[in-house]
Formats: sequence, C-alpha cells, structure tokens
Amino acid sequence: ARDCAGCGITGMIVPDLPPEEAAPLKEACDKYGVDLIYLVAPNTPPARIELIAEETGGFLYLVARVGVTGARSEVLQDTRDLIARVPGKKPKAVGFGISTPDQAADVIRAGADAAIVGSACVDLIARGRIEELEALIGEMKKAVKAAGKAR
Repeated sequence: ARDCAGCGITGMIVPDLPPEEAAPLKEACDKYGVDLIYLVAPNTPPARIELIAEETGGFLYLVARVGVTGARSEVLQDTRDLIARVPGKKPKAVGFGISTPDQAADVIRAGADAAIVGSACVDLIARGRIEELEALIGEMKKAVKAAGKAR
C-alpha cells in the first residue's frame, strides 16, 4: 500500500480477497490513502452486497458475469439486474466481458457509473496494436459520454 501510494496508485483490487479476511491489507491501505476495492458478482446475496458496499473503497466493482474475464459479445440481463439491485452510495463500475463501445454504453444506460475494459485492451497491447487501442479507448469514451447524457 505504501509503494502504491508512492507511485500515485489510488486503489487496488484483490479479486479473491473477501472483506472478512482483508483487515491487515485494509489497515495498510487506509494508512496510505489507497482504496481497497471489492467485487460484487451477479450471484452475490443482498446481505453480502450491503457488507461489500459498506467496506469497499472508491467504487464497487460489479462483475458482469459469472466465470472468467474476457471479451464477450453482449451484456447480459443478469448484469442489468445486478446494477439495479446494488445500493447507490458509491459509484458502480462494471467489468468482466465489457469489450465494445456498445457494451460500455449499455452498462451506463443501465445505471452504472463506469465500464471497466481490461481484456480487450490487454489483447491489443499484447499484439502490439497500440493505434487500435487508442482508437478503441476513444470510441469507448464517446459511447460512455453519450450514454450518460441519455440517462
């Protein structure tokens, strides 16, 4: 947490760390002003969502689907339902399978505050397609802005 803060990192996600087991890391994050961000999956029960929403720092990371991350062709109804049932005190960011501008806009229209696009970006970087990455990010930004205004 100290090294993160020293490098300008303001938050961290440890996907397999539940709040009940995070006390030492959370204490270090709090000490250095780094948000510890927890994930909420589509199958997370309501009482647990409340706990995670209370404990998370920065924003809630809503997992768009059960399974592994990676590009998908559509945003599922389960994702829309999850966005709707998570309390609105902290910003909601949706990730896991968001890979196109249309999908990013779709989660914003459904009530999310942000779309997290990881695998599509990592794939383009791995293939050395930086210009395509820049274009994708630009398209995502335009789509998200337009969807936010449409809400």
